[in-house]
Amino acid sequence: MDKVQLKIEKNKIYRNLEILDDREKEVVVGRFGLELGGEERTQREIAKEFGISRSYVSRIEKRALMKLYHEFYKAKR
Repeated sequence: MDKVQLKIEKNKIYRNLEILDDREKEVVVGRFGLELGGEERTQREIAKEFGISRSYVSRIEKRALMKLYHEFYKAKR
C-alpha cells in the first residue's frame, strides 16, 4: 500500500515539474529519483555534481517543494 501511495505522489510531482526552473527541476528529480530507474540521491551528492554547497542545494530544494506544494493546493480547490 505504501509503495503504491509513493508511486502516486511521485507521479504527481513529475506531472508538475514544468512549473520549476531548470536548476530546481534537476535537484527535485535527483533528490526523489524521478528519472527512469533513478535512485534518490543526497543533497551532498547533488551539491558535488553541480559544484555548489549542500546548503544551497537545500535552499533550491525547499523553494522547489514550496512551488509544488502551492501548485498541488491550488489544484485541489
